[in-house]
Amino acid sequence: MNIAFIPVRGGSKSIPLKNIKVINGKPLVYWTMKSACESKNIEKVVVATDSEKIRETVLAFGFDKAEVYDRDPANAQDTSSTESVMLEYINYAQLNEDDLFILIQATSPLLQAKHIDGMFEKLRASGADSIFSGVREKQFHWIETENGVKPVNYDPKNRPRRQDFQGLIAENGACYINSVGNIKHDNCRLSGKIETYELPPETAYEIDEKHDWIIAENLLRNFYK
Repeated sequence: MNIAFIPVRGGSKSIPLKNIKVINGKPLVYWTMKSACESKNIEKVVVATDSEKIRETVLAFGFDKAEVYDRDPANAQDTSSTESVMLEYINYAQLNEDDLFILIQATSPLLQAKHIDGMFEKLRASGADSIFSGVREKQFHWIETENGVKPVNYDPKNRPRRQDFQGLIAENGACYINSVGNIKHDNCRLSGKIETYELPPETAYEIDEKHDWIIAENLLRNFYK
């Protein structure tokens, strides 16, 4: 079975109850749930929450593939890792080790069903164990050291033209696919041979702060007129 898992908690500090705050006419979590339910590869969509208000909102959408899991409040704290609630649900549901577990973040509303299905296709074709969604960055990166800064991904004495520069792939935080067995063994959303699936640059926006919200809402309005 292929199970999409969307963890949403009620305790967001930067934007209170942001997961059900209306963006482009719908609660934020609606957009990723919609994409997961429309994916031809996903059979079940589980929203894990500690909030009764979020539970009621999610169930009111009426998505036929979706259900709500009441996550342990201990795994819904500011310091809780996403892996902790993933493993909590995996153990609760007694999933088979061969099941594929698709972690989707509600804070990435620009993720679409075609992106998810594309990730499945690349995972199968590449023979990889896990895959994540990413965007290509063409900025020149530097790292701080005790002796100043040093370049990470280019030679300042041989600065490439942008069109010739491969850049780096950055996780956009939207979607990850791995087997249940791998997640249980490594306690990590990614493991084994890892691949990436490149998404359009605009999907780089994860909604964490208020300015992210403004940008993402305008992009959503453009895509879903």
